[in-house]
Amino acid sequence: MMAGVAGRAADTTAKATFAGGCFWCTEAVYEQIEGVGDVRSGYIGGTVPNPTYKDVCTGLTGHAEAIEIEYDPEVVPFEKLLEVFFATHDPTTLNRQGADVGTQYRSGVFYHDDEQKRIAEDVIRRLDAARAFPARIVTEVTPASTFYPAEDYHQDYFAKNPFQPYCQAVAAPKVAKVRKVFKDLLKEKAVP
Repeated sequence: MMAGVAGRAADTTAKATFAGGCFWCTEAVYEQIEGVGDVRSGYIGGTVPNPTYKDVCTGLTGHAEAIEIEYDPEVVPFEKLLEVFFATHDPTTLNRQGADVGTQYRSGVFYHDDEQKRIAEDVIRRLDAARAFPARIVTEVTPASTFYPAEDYHQDYFAKNPFQPYCQAVAAPKVAKVRKVFKDLLKEKAVP
């Protein structure tokens, strides 16, 4: 059970699983959000059991680099998590995020129930109708399958390696964007 706001114990927690390119970046984004408990980097959507990072990097396992989030839907609804998701990666490029290319870097929402599926599809329809992006969204919306946690050195990577060049170039700007655009969702409201 996850502690809620002001020490209130949540009756339930929910899971959300997103693939938005490199999992280091996506994990760093969600670790700042109030109502989000555990965030794990890992692999989902493939055909090989217990894949390793080396396996997934080949692009041959079918897995995407993803994060699995435990969150309190009373504090942060799934739709808000999706708003952050779509604001912090390019959902219009197929199998690519910046310089990272391959099916392992695809954009995906791996839903855990019919309500998450409905909400994800609705958010995508609204964003496309509003022409929020220069091209149509190609994010896959598929049922969550087995999530395989990544190796320990991938967990909390940005927090442990903030000055690593990739983190500085790619993850840090996403974290900064969340701090600026989603101030009302931050665990630490006073963060600049």
